[in-house]
Amino acid sequence: MGLNSKIKSLIFACCSVVTIAALAGFASSRQNEKKCEKVSINIDNEYNNYFIGEEEVRDLLTREGERKLEGLPNQEIDLKNLEKRIEAHSFVKEAEVYKGLDGNIKVSIKQNRPIARIIRPDQDVYIDAEGNMLPLSDRYTARVIPITKTQSGRPFGRDFFQDSTGQAYISLLRFIEADQFWKAQLAQMHIDEKGKVSFLPQVGEHTIEFGKPNDMEQKFKKLMVFYKEVLPVMGWDKYKRVNVEYEDQIICE
Repeated sequence: MGLNSKIKSLIFACCSVVTIAALAGFASSRQNEKKCEKVSINIDNEYNNYFIGEEEVRDLLTREGERKLEGLPNQEIDLKNLEKRIEAHSFVKEAEVYKGLDGNIKVSIKQNRPIARIIRPDQDVYIDAEGNMLPLSDRYTARVIPITKTQSGRPFGRDFFQDSTGQAYISLLRFIEADQFWKAQLAQMHIDEKGKVSFLPQVGEHTIEFGKPNDMEQKFKKLMVFYKEVLPVMGWDKYKRVNVEYEDQIICE
């Protein structure tokens, strides 16, 4: 390719970029001139949580109805600010607010998912899969395992599940939440002053002594042996205590 051809190609490329930029600017300008006629809200209820409803979202968007979005030009709507308002809600994990090609506002929300309920003397709270504490809700009661704790041990403060020790309990709760059998069978979890875990079952009069929240798969495998092979033979009311804390042992009394 000659020098003149290269110069022509370069000029053509530059003109193309300028043209595209101009068209993009024109399209953006036309988009900003459009008015919002409708706000569409989608709340992800993948886990059947209903901790925030469409009406609450609209109140957050409009500051309790003081500034409705319908009728506003697109250029007067701050999408990032609207997202921050929605994400300030305790049960909102992620929020996306964006404009459609028609100028209308669309809102997509993913909710936080409680995996346990902490029983406290002052006020019960939920915890989510990351160990964050969430308030109880007037809208919906989550069917999750309740947790109690011996008062002489480390209290259930907001930081309890955040360090490496606390995260081990979150891993245990995630394991239970993901397993349909254990999620249905384990009625309550207790943490004693030494950090050891015990469970009360939905069916049966026994206490399950689990020990520290480690080696979960092995311990639950042993516990499944107890449920599938021991209880059907000996009877559900035979034992008051089953311990799977120690390696290669199941202690039944």
